[in-house]
Amino acid sequence: MYLKRTVYDQLLDWKNNPIRSTLEINGARQVGKTYIINKFADENYKHKVYINLFDHSGKDFLKCYKQTSEWIPGTPRPEHPLHDAFQLFDASFEDNDDTVIIFDEIQESAELFNCIREFTRHFQARFIVTGSYLGRVLEPDFRFSSGDVTSLRIFTLSFQEFLEAFDSVLFQKYMELPLTHADDSAPEIYDALQDAFIIYSQIGGYPKAVETYLNTRSILEAQKELVKIIHIFLNESLRYFTDIEDISVFTNIFLSICRILLREKKGLEENSISEELQKLVTKNYSSNITKTACYRAMNWLHQSGIIGFCGKIIEMDILDFKPASRCYFMDLGITHYYLSRSGADSPTRIGTLNENYVYINLLKRQEFPEEIIFEMPAFATYRGGEIDFIVQSIHSSIRYLIEVKSGRGTATTALKALEQGKAQKLLYLKGNTKGGVDGKIETLPIYMLERYQFEKDR
Repeated sequence: MYLKRTVYDQLLDWKNNPIRSTLEINGARQVGKTYIINKFADENYKHKVYINLFDHSGKDFLKCYKQTSEWIPGTPRPEHPLHDAFQLFDASFEDNDDTVIIFDEIQESAELFNCIREFTRHFQARFIVTGSYLGRVLEPDFRFSSGDVTSLRIFTLSFQEFLEAFDSVLFQKYMELPLTHADDSAPEIYDALQDAFIIYSQIGGYPKAVETYLNTRSILEAQKELVKIIHIFLNESLRYFTDIEDISVFTNIFLSICRILLREKKGLEENSISEELQKLVTKNYSSNITKTACYRAMNWLHQSGIIGFCGKIIEMDILDFKPASRCYFMDLGITHYYLSRSGADSPTRIGTLNENYVYINLLKRQEFPEEIIFEMPAFATYRGGEIDFIVQSIHSSIRYLIEVKSGRGTATTALKALEQGKAQKLLYLKGNTKGGVDGKIETLPIYMLERYQFEKDR
């Protein structure tokens, strides 16, 4: 089953860019990196060389490279050992514009990762490198050639991508709905979209989970696949941990992160994610865990694309910005799974899932080319209360307050900040609504956020 991904257009942009670079594809395990780059390569190049450093093809290529790069003192040095290695690995290899070379799981070889500059500058063939655990390249053996690399992150499927695969007719109606006012002629469309969004919130966007749901129409079967993905990630990640304390933290970290999500949102008591996490882990599992071990585990999850960080703007002062003051999971299916295991009631789960969905969407808008400012999505405190998110377009001075609501509650703090000129607009994101505009306040069905564009200066 082919799941259409919008990232395909970005791959084409890279191919057609006259400024040559090696394409680095990153993203969490099982988000579909290998599938989409192979499909792209097969459809856009005459010849493909695929090497996975996790399996035998990687071992075979490293043997070829070792053979062609060996040098005996007193003899001529090999002039083109990498070219020779590719020729030895694949007899049909030709170094030209119609050849693409893919190194999957590049983080498994510092030696090859450090050749990225040579890939870009000394070959006519195009190179794509991928990694699920690129946090490993922060180790001293890895050198990063920033000027020779174009980086592209692949996320799990967005709601729009899920919806198009789920029901193409409903997807077309979704794309035609007005954003600024309700379409009263078709109330059933809003109900159908809300139902689809509820399904998406429970299974998330990992391709295997989505495929399973589309084939079986069973949320339970899709969640079974999601559990398998979680286990794959845990088992593979443990390969990179050598300290028993790190392993102890890592195996117990997910539910602790979920409990942090469920806490009151006035900011963490310890004012640090790693300190708050340490307190939870030591309380629930072991009293011997250090803050450093918690920090390493959190950093690994972040670098591996499993969690993302959210900043905090204190008293609506954008110059008083505290990074990494909250964390979210990078897939709603994982969020739902651990929320369910934490014992949270249904309204709490829905509210947390909706907020997590908005976080992921805002984070995507900070990928290049950036749409919104700040180094990460941010929430804010103001006059003893909290505002879910603060957003400002990179092309605008118009500041938005975003409130994520699952019921009829009003955003008292956000309304106060709006009235006192701390922002120009308030955006309500709700589940059961058709949307509308009332002066500076806009209301939008939460599932329409992916179509929403933050206003530019006139």
